[in-house]
Amino acid sequence: MSLYIDIEKIFPDFKLSVRLEGENEVVALLGRSGCGKSLTLKCIAGIEKPDRGRVIINGETVFDSERRIDIPPQKRRVGFLFQNYALFPTKTVWNNISSVIRKPRKERDEIVRNIIKSFQLDGVSNLYPRQISGGQQQRAALARMLVSEPQILLLDEPFSALDTYLKWQVEKEITSVLEEFSGTTVFVSHDRGEAYRISNKIAVMEKGKIESMGAKEDVFNAPVTLAAALITGCKNVSGAEKLGDRHVRALEWGIDLRTESFVPAEIKYIAVRAHHFERAAAPDGDNAFPCRVHRIIDEPFEKIIEFSFETNAEIKSRLHFAISREKAGEYDSGEFTLHVPADKIMCLEG
Repeated sequence: MSLYIDIEKIFPDFKLSVRLEGENEVVALLGRSGCGKSLTLKCIAGIEKPDRGRVIINGETVFDSERRIDIPPQKRRVGFLFQNYALFPTKTVWNNISSVIRKPRKERDEIVRNIIKSFQLDGVSNLYPRQISGGQQQRAALARMLVSEPQILLLDEPFSALDTYLKWQVEKEITSVLEEFSGTTVFVSHDRGEAYRISNKIAVMEKGKIESMGAKEDVFNAPVTLAAALITGCKNVSGAEKLGDRHVRALEWGIDLRTESFVPAEIKYIAVRAHHFERAAAPDGDNAFPCRVHRIIDEPFEKIIEFSFETNAEIKSRLHFAISREKAGEYDSGEFTLHVPADKIMCLEG
């Protein structure tokens, strides 16, 4: 089942302008808090009314500002999983799930019984939300959402209230559910890891707009904007100046670099991921430079070398180079040579 939206909603200090399509896939809206991700979901569901545009779900127009179509939320057949799960506090788990089913009692009870078993809620079906764990609450909310037979699913940061271990368990459960769901899912997150694991397509949002969108591998491996590079975890970014078709100056790093890809005329930044630098024997050839260690940051499973290139004494920009814990001793001298692979340099347009 498909989803198409092209909407605008204007506030005094914020403008949402989003165009998005999905076809039987999981689309992640990835961006910082306040960029408009949750607002986009609410516009799709009908909880918020856009000022302009269209929302089409599985071929049916549920909102069109020009044609004055605005189908109410309860008739859009949208499954919405809120951050706080939105379970009825005065209803048991069983009654929370059954409350959205509009079928004869015998058939309704069979549906509830089956999904409670499927979501391993058998032992808590007669308890109230306050009496069960966060993970159980989330499973109950997800079960309630699915029995309403939605055409699309909207998940608004579903793991934000869970601790690390429980988050991992519930993520696996939700991933299994989404693999069985035949329609489109829009999944909101500011966590690049969960967005990558769960989605097929990623749309990077910044200041109310989608800056880049594509297959998750493309968005991570070849981001085209500064926002996409930062939200996908790149720690090394510099302002850039084009010197040639494959030659660029990193202004904050004080070095000139050869690139494998063509440098666009509108380039504003370059970026290199911390895992993509390479240790070199000597500063010979293209993209090899002497460096100085400023400190070594201890991570659980690796070390991060915070360094600067030593080609210009006036440049004090700090960069990050990720290495294995076993190799940290190689940098005790405080000086080393680093190679910047030409095919790992990302040219960003802004």
